[in-house]
Amino acid sequence: MSPQIQIGYNEAMKTGVISLTREQHDRLDTINKANAGFMTVSEAAERLGISERQVQRLKREVKENGPAALIHKNTNRAPSNAITDELKAKILKIRKKPGYKDANFNHFKELLEEHHEISISYSALHRMLTADGQKSPKKRRRFKKHRRRKRREQAGELIQIDASPHDWLGNGTTMALHGCIDDATGQITGLYLCKNECMLGYYEVMRRTIGVFGVPDSIYADRHTIFRSPNADKAKAADVPPGMKANETQFGRAMSELRIKIIAARSPQAKGRIERLWGTLQSRLPVELEIAGIKDTDAANAFLASYIFAYNSEFAVEPEDSESAFLPLEDGQVLDHILCLKEQRQLDSGQEFSYDGKRFQIEKSAYSSWLPPKAGITVMVSPQIGIKAAYKNLVFETKPAEKKPKKTKPLENESAAKPAADSIVYRSEYAWNPKDGLQWRPGLPSYKEVFEIVQNIFEKPYGDPKKRNRASMATSTPANRQPSGMTGGEV
Repeated sequence: MSPQIQIGYNEAMKTGVISLTREQHDRLDTINKANAGFMTVSEAAERLGISERQVQRLKREVKENGPAALIHKNTNRAPSNAITDELKAKILKIRKKPGYKDANFNHFKELLEEHHEISISYSALHRMLTADGQKSPKKRRRFKKHRRRKRREQAGELIQIDASPHDWLGNGTTMALHGCIDDATGQITGLYLCKNECMLGYYEVMRRTIGVFGVPDSIYADRHTIFRSPNADKAKAADVPPGMKANETQFGRAMSELRIKIIAARSPQAKGRIERLWGTLQSRLPVELEIAGIKDTDAANAFLASYIFAYNSEFAVEPEDSESAFLPLEDGQVLDHILCLKEQRQLDSGQEFSYDGKRFQIEKSAYSSWLPPKAGITVMVSPQIGIKAAYKNLVFETKPAEKKPKKTKPLENESAAKPAADSIVYRSEYAWNPKDGLQWRPGLPSYKEVFEIVQNIFEKPYGDPKKRNRASMATSTPANRQPSGMTGGEV
């Protein structure tokens, strides 16, 4: 341990006791020898590695103030930019509030500046919280070295799409957050929260992506049966007869109408950009939702529509090519008529058709009389449009068909069988108006039945066999048979 001596402050530094280090002690010994005449100024300057003018100054100050002259004048003084005890206590108090305690240190720094107008460096905040015994919920860990795939050159050239199950609302319930991220810029183009990974979630993130940014050139997805038929690989086998192929899924059909190419990834690492996004959002988004007081799915989805812009301003990068590959919708395309479920049906002589075990009828309009008997129609279903019917270039509204009375034998005493007029109970003509959060409000008297159909298709867990078969349309068919669904020009 280096020897130290203790000396008192002079008139300018009488605030305590100062300790000299080994280097300062050697410098004091050299200056004292120069003052005593045992060493010349040039010899002292050469020994200390300073100029002769500096030696003359030190000799003078040591004579006047003693050994304290070798101590820097800012010693034991608080820096002008030091964090006060009051500010430190305020920051630690904010840290204990709901939401903030779960934020990582860097995110907590951003929240202090955004919500409390407290600007502090990351290093200072890290020292403060670490000294208080706190650890960052998300710490960097060492990754194995690997070669990263180069980003695409243009925004919109490739969109990565996926869903992540997590307790996003902090209520102990695992929900699926669907999202899209641009490969070239790292921008989030759409986020949507659902109870589980489903076709509705993926349709909604594509709706938000196209509505804000435009139609991308291609999307990069995993091999979930929402994106591709489970029979797609079987159709390529060597023992499959020529002309047999797997139909597109409903999502694949919608992307084909939008002229978006689906690229299937073979591993999570292949779409690492969106996988890393989930790690970031799982750390940040629950904190943001809790601070905003959001506890339900509808409020969360409304928040996510604007949150992506705050995220993009922080994390997005400039693309290599400034020209965007996003395109507008083609003339005549209606996004609601594309991002939906489509199935083929045939009208009967009364312009009625069956769907999901229930009967529906074409509503009368200026063009409904043009429909020929036994016409083949495309039924379009989604939470935005309800249940519609398309025939060639025309789209018709539908309504639940009236139930046909059953034929019964007349009673012997018909007057006795007729109920009194006061006892007849008529069905209410008012629409059922549930609090489901959906935008679609067609106002049909039997909205409840239609809503149950839509909910059954779009919001059930995707492991349900009936829903999986309906959404995938994955049965193998000959090549010359037209697959289910219509092309973009037909609707």
